[in-house]
Amino acid sequence: MKSLERMLGILDLFEGDSPEWSVEQLHDALGYTRSTLYRYLKVLTEAGFLTVLSGIGYTLGPRIIELDYEIRTRDRLIVASKPVMTELIGELPSIALLCRCYRDKVLCVHQESSTDLFQSNYERGRACPLLRGAASRVILAHMPATTLARLYQGQAGDFVDADLGTDFEEVRDTLKKIRKAGCDITSGQVSAGFTGVAAPLFDGRSNVIGSLSLTIGDPNIAPERLKLLSDRVRFCARIVTNVMSRENFDPRVKHGAAG
Repeated sequence: MKSLERMLGILDLFEGDSPEWSVEQLHDALGYTRSTLYRYLKVLTEAGFLTVLSGIGYTLGPRIIELDYEIRTRDRLIVASKPVMTELIGELPSIALLCRCYRDKVLCVHQESSTDLFQSNYERGRACPLLRGAASRVILAHMPATTLARLYQGQAGDFVDADLGTDFEEVRDTLKKIRKAGCDITSGQVSAGFTGVAAPLFDGRSNVIGSLSLTIGDPNIAPERLKLLSDRVRFCARIVTNVMSRENFDPRVKHGAAG
């Protein structure tokens, strides 16, 4: 298993600003023996997860794109969320984001927009700040206590900077209020001039798996309007959660808020 983990760990190097790697660069970064490195690269290349370009080196391969298509068209969370996201953005010019927990990250996996007036930086595949913004905070609020304690221990200062609390007890109180409300509302935390409203998504065992959120280009929404939007986001999130809890699921069937 350790060998498999080391081989799959090669793929992590291709994130961010390093899309191309030569064998020498991989050898220097990983410290594997050349025979081991070549064996791993052979397996990953034959499986299509990596491809090698003459004079350039290794890059991510076509199998990843193929799998991305399968996720976009068949993943239960995305398929269940698309119709309700379309209905959400019909209320006013806005952007709906579907986010998912992943490796202590909050990853955007789908986006729907009803406006050209503004854009979201969190396109599909891009991670959101773990401690900032409604889409992330509402997930954080429902994480297991042990996970929250581990995260706080490693980045206590970041929790303070995000106004979540000056100590662990205050952080827990802040997140408890979010859980009780069933949603989170932030203004200007990720981008100035925007309001975010988010509700959590759960699997069939009540484990938080992500969030459904709405981004509005107005930092001063009237309280009455904000309450209506929050109720709407919570309602749509419950629909998605219900679909995620079903044993029988057909990705060809739409699951809209009106259904």
